[in-house]
Amino acid sequence: MNTKLLISPQQLTSLLAQKSSNIVIIDTRTPEDYAISHIPQSINIRDFFTYLLDSSYPAGLKKLQEYFAEIMSNLGISGAEQFIVYEDSLNRGYGQSCRAAFLLKYLGCAQVFILHGGYRAWLKAGLPTTSKVPLRQSCIFRLHPKADMMVTTAEMLEAIDNPAIIKLDVRDSSEWLGLSSSPYAVDFCPRKGRIPNAVWLEWHRLMTDDSEIPAFRSPNEIREICQSIGITSESEVYVYCFKGSRAANTLIALQMAGISARNYFGSWNEWSNDFSLPIDSRVMQ
Repeated sequence: MNTKLLISPQQLTSLLAQKSSNIVIIDTRTPEDYAISHIPQSINIRDFFTYLLDSSYPAGLKKLQEYFAEIMSNLGISGAEQFIVYEDSLNRGYGQSCRAAFLLKYLGCAQVFILHGGYRAWLKAGLPTTSKVPLRQSCIFRLHPKADMMVTTAEMLEAIDNPAIIKLDVRDSSEWLGLSSSPYAVDFCPRKGRIPNAVWLEWHRLMTDDSEIPAFRSPNEIREICQSIGITSESEVYVYCFKGSRAANTLIALQMAGISARNYFGSWNEWSNDFSLPIDSRVMQ
């Protein structure tokens, strides 16, 4: 596994034992779940999952940057810390911890890790939990946005007829088939369908499905699955889902397998709401 992206519960325990003030653990679950119990010293930032990008044009990206800079500043986070993010389990939260990691890196945080297996892996390891909320003093979060991490709508539109760029749809089957517009409700978005010329790989396939604690498959397994739809280590891939969350989960898997990919963060939520953009609206069988 690529240790630059993932951290085990045991490794996180070792970090906590160092009692360093430079470690920030972010819980992306609901505030209600966080209030019941969480990993010691973790703080809850649900917004990393719930925030919807207005648009991937400059004004929308600036709004996103300012929104999270304010949250982080209020929580006493400068951006120079070492971050560990987690969700309940990797297959249940629509990739929320991966979305958080993606956004942290996009905002300029250099050291970002995902707890492999999530909170369930932490509990299975018999590690301690708490309901205490750590107190933090506010500071200034330093933005250093990495624009090249995100595929914009303009870039995706330009790539539609370019066979050299694979447009990878990783949504659930009902969305890909054109039966539902989102994972939240059938008609949450105004249009159902796909970005033209996209190929489909449901995000769950890149994780184990025979384990009590889902985890990413091995790099070899990921490469083999990707090759079945024409993706190799030489491919250039733009990944999308509904709001860049399952796409962020897939991005981690692709990076582990040595496949170059970028996240169309606005994804179907942005694309379907702009009626000037083309879609493939056929209901697939």
